[in-house]
Amino acid sequence: MALISVDEALARLLTGVKPLGAETVPLASANGRVLAADLAATRTQPPFPASAMDGYAVRAADIAATPATLKLIGEAPAGRAFAGAIRAGETVRIFTGAPLPEGSDTVLIQENTSRDGDAVTALDSAPLGRFVRPAGLDFTKGEVLLAAGTRLDYRRLALAAAMNHPALELRRRPKVAILATGDELVEPGEQPGPDQIIASNHAGIAALVEDCGGEALQLGIAADRREHIAGKIAEARAARADILVTLGGASVGDHDLVQEVLAAAGMDLGFWRIAMRPGKPLMAGRIEDMRVLGLPGNPVSSLVCGVLFLRPLIEALLGRPPHRRDADLLPLAADIGGNDQREDYLRARILRENDGTERVAPFERQDSSMLATLARADALVVRPPHAAPAPAGTPVPVLRLPQG
Repeated sequence: MALISVDEALARLLTGVKPLGAETVPLASANGRVLAADLAATRTQPPFPASAMDGYAVRAADIAATPATLKLIGEAPAGRAFAGAIRAGETVRIFTGAPLPEGSDTVLIQENTSRDGDAVTALDSAPLGRFVRPAGLDFTKGEVLLAAGTRLDYRRLALAAAMNHPALELRRRPKVAILATGDELVEPGEQPGPDQIIASNHAGIAALVEDCGGEALQLGIAADRREHIAGKIAEARAARADILVTLGGASVGDHDLVQEVLAAAGMDLGFWRIAMRPGKPLMAGRIEDMRVLGLPGNPVSSLVCGVLFLRPLIEALLGRPPHRRDADLLPLAADIGGNDQREDYLRARILRENDGTERVAPFERQDSSMLATLARADALVVRPPHAAPAPAGTPVPVLRLPQG
C-alpha cells in the first residue's frame, strides 16, 4: 500500500464519523463535557432592575442640584425588595443586587452621602440610571447562550447554572481502549529485564484522550503472541469501546502481529503508512462500530500522531469541529536543512522577545524515541515534502502544542 499524505489520511479517518448519542448529566458532573444541544436561558438575568452598588435608591431629578436632603423611608437588602414606592423627596437604603424600588431610577452610592437619622443628604448628583443594572442586562429568557458542541469549563458551567439548568444534555464520552504491544515493554514501576524498556506511550495517549474529553480504558501490555493480542482486542469489543488504539506492532516484521490479528478479528483496513515523520507506520480501520487507530511504537511518533489524528477523531465523535491544522507562521531562529518526500514535524521551542515578537527554534536532534525533547517543546514546525533548506528568519508553519 503506497504512502498517503497527512491530509488524505485525516480526511479518510473522519469520513462517516457521526457524533455519539446524548445523556443527561447533573450540572455538578458536567465539567469538561460537551453539549449535545443548544442551551437556552430559562429566565431573564437579572429578572428586575437591580442595584449595582451599596447606597440609596433615588430619583435622579431629586438630586440634580446638590446638596439635597431626602427622607429615608425604608431599605432594600439583596433578596428582599422594598414593598412600597418612592415619591419626590424620598429615598430607600439599598444594597448590591437588590431590586430597585418602584419610582426610583438611580442609585446614589453611600460615599456621596451623609446621614442624620432619617435625613439623607446627597453630596453629589447622579445621572439617570447610574449604578442600575437593567432587567436582562446579562441575558433574556429563551436566548441561546451555549451552542451544541461547546465544551464546558468553569465559565460556561457558571453561565449554565445562572440560566437555571440543574442538568444538561451532553455527548457521551468516547470510550478509547488503549493497547500497548511488545515483549520489550514493562509497566512503569516494574523492573525491566536486560533487554526491556519501560512502556510510556499508553500513559501519554490516555492523558491525551482525557484532555480531549474522552474516557481512557487501559488494556495493558500485550505480548508478541497472536492469542494474547486477540484476547485484548476481544476485551475492547466487550467493553464497547468506540476507538481501539494500538501502540506498536503494526508494521510487517516477523514480530509485528497487530495488523494480522486485527484482520483476523474482522478489521476493514482503511489505510496504512503515512508520508510523514515521525509516524510513517500509522494504521486506521474499523471492526464493526469500533474504529481502530494503530499508532507507531516509538514514543514521539505515537504522541505526535495522537495529536494529529486521535484528537480530531475524538472531537468528531463529540460533535465538535476538529482542531484546525492551520498553522501560525513564525520566523526561524536558526537555519534548517531541506526535507525529503515525507511531511516532517520538528519538535521546537518558541522564543519570545521582550517586545512580544516570537521566533521558533527546532531542536537539533529529532529522534522519534526522545520524549524529553517532546516534553520541552512548545510547538511542531511543519516541513512540507521536498521543502528547500531555510535560513534563519524564514517564516515556517508552526503547530502550537497544548501547554500545562
